[in-house]
Amino acid sequence: MNLPATPIAKGTSFTAPCTLGAWKKLEDLAQAQAVPHLRELLSDPERALSMSVHLHGMQLDYSHQRVTPSVLAALAELAQASQLSEHIQALFSGDQVNVSEQRAALHVALRGQGVTSPPWGESIQHQVESELERVCSFVNRFESHGLKGYSDEPFTDVVNLGIGGSALGPLTCVQALESLNVGRSPHPKVHFVSNVDAWSLWQTLEGLNPRTTLFIVQSKTFTTQETTLLAQSAKRWLSDHGCPPMALSLHLVAVTAREDLAAKQGFLPSQTFRFWDWVGGRYSVWSAIGLPVALAIGADDFKRLLAGARAMDEHFSTAPTLQNIPVLMALLGVWNRNFLKAPSHHIATYAYRLRGLTPYIQQLDMESNGKGTHLNASRVQVETAPIVWGGLGIDGQHAYFQLIHQGEHLVPVDFIGIRQDQNCPMPLTQEHLRCLHLNMMAQAQAMALGRDESHTRSEMQAQGLSPEAIDALAPHRSFKGNTPSSSLWLQELDAFNLGMLMALYEHKTFVQASIWGINPFDQWGVELGKTMANELARHPDDHA
Repeated sequence: MNLPATPIAKGTSFTAPCTLGAWKKLEDLAQAQAVPHLRELLSDPERALSMSVHLHGMQLDYSHQRVTPSVLAALAELAQASQLSEHIQALFSGDQVNVSEQRAALHVALRGQGVTSPPWGESIQHQVESELERVCSFVNRFESHGLKGYSDEPFTDVVNLGIGGSALGPLTCVQALESLNVGRSPHPKVHFVSNVDAWSLWQTLEGLNPRTTLFIVQSKTFTTQETTLLAQSAKRWLSDHGCPPMALSLHLVAVTAREDLAAKQGFLPSQTFRFWDWVGGRYSVWSAIGLPVALAIGADDFKRLLAGARAMDEHFSTAPTLQNIPVLMALLGVWNRNFLKAPSHHIATYAYRLRGLTPYIQQLDMESNGKGTHLNASRVQVETAPIVWGGLGIDGQHAYFQLIHQGEHLVPVDFIGIRQDQNCPMPLTQEHLRCLHLNMMAQAQAMALGRDESHTRSEMQAQGLSPEAIDALAPHRSFKGNTPSSSLWLQELDAFNLGMLMALYEHKTFVQASIWGINPFDQWGVELGKTMANELARHPDDHA
């Protein structure tokens, strides 16, 4: 039964996704088992070429997904029936796409715009550009020793205090990019503390010099309990090591949407940076929340990070459905989640510098799309966000890949690799890179093809095992295969490519939300935990 159409944002309306004809078509394709095993699909020599999309050196190879031309056509039809192009237009125009909080989600504006009249308006564009220049000027002052602590020494270390989007995005960028700027002088060491456990802060501060340590306190509301406590302890640490009360503000930077609260807590206006209520925390690394990134990699590379994200924005907003990398990845995810019934999604990065990417995508995807309510406030009628998990692929091969290969769970995988690495000073770097590539490609192939029992028996026979041993061991050494995966390759891991990659996953998340008919920009489950923690703090005796 169709739910009533409800206005959501300019040019869009809501209809339950499971009532759409394209949805029914996809259900029929899945139930009829109309898609052959990947062993058969991959026997087509043209498949890899036809199922590959390129953008500025990035390549998406989705030939190992369990899809046929019929499935892809039905997925494209689903995107059209879900009014995806209208949702994208609403996002870029600054409409109130965050319907439960009645505001825009305009993180794309933070990346800048190459035209005279940006769709989100000149006022917003001016605010964004002005704050970006403040961030870059601050970084330049830092690098020229214009910023000093209470002892008149320049800062050598930066400690970022923040949680959620105020930590995961910046941490991902710093881990990925800071090694490219080792020769830059001065090169601050940037540290991150998000856990309110005192040991986390203590272990970070233990080796630092209070006279040369700068703290960045990141909080949209400037009332976040964990960040507030961390900031109090940071101030106490500075005081206990000789910083005079009047000089504390020299060591403190605020990034917030509540500049008034930062001022009340003693933060200097010149060291208080702004972002806006139309920027969600998990979408905020492109704003002043990215200040620790800019300090770690320099203002120019921070702008290149924004440029990479902007390039993905332009691709996302203009490319046709089946040549659009974020849209394609989202549609493949919908097929795997809703029609192949895969409850989780695995991210396997084959680059050590991308070790922070999976936690970043976890928050982005699950906090955005882990929803049980449609846009019109009815209960969802379809499965929404999968459980996102994973990490470094090389490590996973010796840990949990066994479950993907032979367990009873269907776990689609995103493999992410880097083709070139010209910057690592280690000997044999190219051999290390070759080993990474071979392992990544082998795992994708093994998950897809598996090995049926007849092939297993033949191999064991060739090894000289007895018939009795073959009968006993063949079931244990056989693999069903048919696990879908995509391989995403970056030409190299620099600021521009990282910006493209992170923006890609933002847009993928948005597309899936548009198809499922949910709001990816609120997080009431997170707010519930905060509310209860505050309630417990107000009435501790009631819960003793």
